[in-house]
Amino acid sequence: MSAKDEFGTTKYVVYAEFEANGIVERPDVVGAIFGQTEGLLGDDLDLRELQKTGRIGRIRVEVHTKAGKTFGTITVPSSLDRVETAILAAALETIDRVGPAEAQIKVLRIEDVRATKRKYIIERAKEILEGLMDQEIPETQELTEEVKKAVRAKELIEYGPEKLPAGPHVPFSDSIIVVEGRADVLNLLKHGIKNAIAVEGTSIPETIIKLSKERIVTTFTDGDRGGELILKELLQVADVDYVARAPEGKEVEELTKKEIVKALRSKVPAEQVITEIFYKGRNFYDVIREKEREREKAEKEKKAPLAVAAPAQHAAQAQKTSEERRPERAERVEPKKEERIIRPIQKPKPSEIDEFREFIEKVKSAKESIAILLDENKNIIAEIPVRELTNQLKERKDVYAVVFNGVITQRLIDTVSETGVRYLVGARKYNVVRRPVNLKIVTFAE
Repeated sequence: MSAKDEFGTTKYVVYAEFEANGIVERPDVVGAIFGQTEGLLGDDLDLRELQKTGRIGRIRVEVHTKAGKTFGTITVPSSLDRVETAILAAALETIDRVGPAEAQIKVLRIEDVRATKRKYIIERAKEILEGLMDQEIPETQELTEEVKKAVRAKELIEYGPEKLPAGPHVPFSDSIIVVEGRADVLNLLKHGIKNAIAVEGTSIPETIIKLSKERIVTTFTDGDRGGELILKELLQVADVDYVARAPEGKEVEELTKKEIVKALRSKVPAEQVITEIFYKGRNFYDVIREKEREREKAEKEKKAPLAVAAPAQHAAQAQKTSEERRPERAERVEPKKEERIIRPIQKPKPSEIDEFREFIEKVKSAKESIAILLDENKNIIAEIPVRELTNQLKERKDVYAVVFNGVITQRLIDTVSETGVRYLVGARKYNVVRRPVNLKIVTFAE
């Protein structure tokens, strides 16, 4: 097997040299590498587990002896990201004994295999296209698209004082996608998504926090434990709107275009993530699967009645409904104007939670997370899933109170303050720093 074939699926190759004060053989070196790094970096970076899952390739060792000493080289293929690869490389240098002899290992360099391949692809593609300039063949457009994918990495920019890796559309796009690392941004660029920016570490940069207050932010993290930790920190310090995750056990940097589109399409509102996952302890992917089942059910129900009623019946019913609703809307608007003048100056009633007790018990006993929308007379207007709450409030102007068994966030308060809602009743508050004077917040789990 050639080196080219062996390293064809790796991202990086670690090259190191060693010296042992005695005669040792290749198995002694390999045994020392696995034995002395075992448990050093935790389960996630255990060499044996990484090799079983294919994240680390076959470790090659070459040895030769001279004057009673053993010298040689070590080659470690890695498909981990650059940070994890660098950590493993540093771990090799902690080995101080091979077999019975004292030894010393020094890392010479880490080679980015993909950079070499990318350079070759670009140069070779230029040569191929030059040879096809005078020929009209159906595959020309396909070749052009492939070359464009290979060179999109050059579109990467550095954004903010921290020089964060980002796509070229981040400076002016209304919405951005926050990912974990540079490789994630490059993968999204390769598939034509140019509004991604990376946090580059576990500490969230100030640039990301500032952007989250100005843009619509979707977090897109890896489907592992590390991705969950970064997501938790983002939800605490930034104003996140939606949450998307890579498929379970996968990283964003290794996803195909189809997987990326599916993950972003299945994004979940941040409020629902805080409620369902961090407070109720549910698995993120169970929530996604439940959401997909509900979407499929809604689509089937939507299609069914369309084939039943005749167009004339629809028109007559719509006209009748419009005429019936018109006086109701007029009657509802006038009292609201009076309420907006009077209620803000009233002192909160000590028994406010009792006013909504019936609805609180109803949302607490519901099988799924629902929100109840009430009018001024405490009549139920609608019962909706919590994930649809923000959109429903933006569309409705007749909601007086909202009751739900979830977390009241600052973003929800900002949305509610623009719709005329007077009471927001939830289980608890989370990161609330400001509240409109005409909005009363009631919590029942504190």
